[in-house]
Amino acid sequence: MAALREQVYDVVVVGAGHAGCEAAHAAARLGARTLLLTLSLDAIARMSCNPAIGGLAKGHLVREVDALGGLMGRAIDAAGIQFRMLNTGKGPAVRALRAQADKREYSRWMARTLAAVPNLELAEGMATGLLVEHGRIVGVEVVGQVGQVGLSSAQSKTKNLRSKIRCRAVILTTGTFLNGLIHVGLDSHPGGRLGEPPAVGLSDSLRALGLEIGRLKTGTPARLDAATIDFSRLEIQPGDEPPQPFSFSTERLDVVQVPCHITYTNPRTHEIILASLDRSPLYTGKIKSVGPRYCPSIEDKCVRFADRDRHQIFLEPEGRGSNWIYPNGISTSLPADVQEAFVRTIAGLENVRFLTYGYGIEYDFVPPTQTQPSLESKAVAGLFLAGQINGTSGYEEAAAQGIIAGINAVLSLRNEPPLILDRSEAYIGVLIDDLVTKGTNEPYRMFTSRAEYRLLLRQDNADLRLTPYGRKAGLIDDDQWRRFEAYRESVERE
Repeated sequence: MAALREQVYDVVVVGAGHAGCEAAHAAARLGARTLLLTLSLDAIARMSCNPAIGGLAKGHLVREVDALGGLMGRAIDAAGIQFRMLNTGKGPAVRALRAQADKREYSRWMARTLAAVPNLELAEGMATGLLVEHGRIVGVEVVGQVGQVGLSSAQSKTKNLRSKIRCRAVILTTGTFLNGLIHVGLDSHPGGRLGEPPAVGLSDSLRALGLEIGRLKTGTPARLDAATIDFSRLEIQPGDEPPQPFSFSTERLDVVQVPCHITYTNPRTHEIILASLDRSPLYTGKIKSVGPRYCPSIEDKCVRFADRDRHQIFLEPEGRGSNWIYPNGISTSLPADVQEAFVRTIAGLENVRFLTYGYGIEYDFVPPTQTQPSLESKAVAGLFLAGQINGTSGYEEAAAQGIIAGINAVLSLRNEPPLILDRSEAYIGVLIDDLVTKGTNEPYRMFTSRAEYRLLLRQDNADLRLTPYGRKAGLIDDDQWRRFEAYRESVERE
């Protein structure tokens, strides 16, 4: 930390989730001296919710990030354990790739890749405030442990220090950590994710600078022990053969795919859940924030869709050879004993062992109408915001904002015009335009229906649409550009 105190950075990125990784990579690749600040070097690009990348409309975003020169597509190609093209029975505009990930390998791949990027330093520490002079960012206040690049928390030699890091631009990608509050039943405690502390102080700093702060909620299901699941009773869901990669730079995937499985809730499951709503923080008013309408908890499903006698659950492995299973479809903040009771009514899960319990989490965000289309704050020059701090949900939405924020932070330091993608050019353009013009009062999720030009914005032509922008920005190197030009010429000839 003492070394950091003596240095001045061009860009400091706060938070090393999916938005932060893309932002830091882009800024450093464009020549800016960049610091990526995280609470834990062990948690870079951590998949805190489902262990998957892509899906409907989200797969389009991943392809667009890749076409611009980002990392997410290459990361999932390296760490994927199952690849499936969704909506193959429908038109090409709404088809999208989705891949299950080995979540630990995904995080390790991203950490290794970032550690090798010139101009980029990684360090541990908590940003507690912003330093502003004459309406412009000049630094970040940091407290806590700050370790060495490339080391785990256990390996790094750290001291509890308070310091000021000077910089010319800041990109906030804080995820669910800003004043995070975790709920399991009627019990609650501060936390940014399960087992991780929240980020405190930064919200107050933003308020002091004149920004409005809102509050949102999301959640996650329990994690289950695969060794205690009766898979023989479940429907198997294999990957596509051959698997199709996400990144346009990946020529082929040589991967032994791991299957997922499908099961369903039943009337007995719903009976237990509905009888326990008096112990739910959602229904007792303890959670006051708005959650994701399009990814509701199992409590919400049982209440809102009372006429349905079952809901589908995807059992997703969290890694190759891992015994951790993510039961996609039963996100909950009910008490632990209720979770055990209702989950064990589900076919194949009657004797399941819980590895962790589901929880809900409330966190601060900055309503995005306070942000410009470049993702720079209207209130403070040099302050950029990307990811869940703008009110979005999902790894893919975060990564898309992250790469744009990283590019535009550097362009702003060069006094060059920002990269702003139009709604007719990219799903990224739709995403950012929706946020900064309409705002959101719930976690925003991308859908193909949000894009008026979706017949043109296919996932298969993202490179033709956006690689020239990545080249102009400086993220597409000469070899990539030559391959792209050869491909583009072959398409034009055909």
